[in-house]
Amino acid sequence: MTATGEYSPEQGAARGPYIQTYSGKFFYVNDPRPEEIDVQDIAHALSQNCRFNGHVPHYYSVAEHSVIVSRMVPPEDALWGLLHDASEAYLPDVPRPFKGELVNFKEIENRILMAIIENFGLTWPMPKSVHYVDSHIVATEANQLWGRTLDWTKHFDSMPSVNVYSWNSDRAKKEFLARFEELSAC
Repeated sequence: MTATGEYSPEQGAARGPYIQTYSGKFFYVNDPRPEEIDVQDIAHALSQNCRFNGHVPHYYSVAEHSVIVSRMVPPEDALWGLLHDASEAYLPDVPRPFKGELVNFKEIENRILMAIIENFGLTWPMPKSVHYVDSHIVATEANQLWGRTLDWTKHFDSMPSVNVYSWNSDRAKKEFLARFEELSAC
């Protein structure tokens, strides 16, 4: 271990491939550990990740999407709503139509999600309200970002009370962390 308590790449070689996160920690994608999950890393990475794999008229972050989802679900599910895409801090945001085509991606994503769940005291499975809002909000996002429904979002109901602001990455990170603090205080 290093002086900061993190495994160096040499010491952690048995844990498999890794990335070094925004905070400087080493994160092993095949051996994610709850104690290595950091909300600062999540907020930073999600604020840098653009929704729809970047195929939008202007920048719209996964962090902003997560804040919106957390506000649309019942209060008891709000932390889950905020963190439902937290695995994307460690993996790329793969568009929904492609996820099922990537061999082992869902397994790796779920392994990371389980570490996140344990770290933040959430329970499995994801609440139905979070899944519903996350599924249906894509139609609203498409309408507000493109001014039209995308072909693959046609079968989802729009959620007219949602506003997409397209925060810049600094604002998205700040709003994500503020929402996390608000929900953690409950």
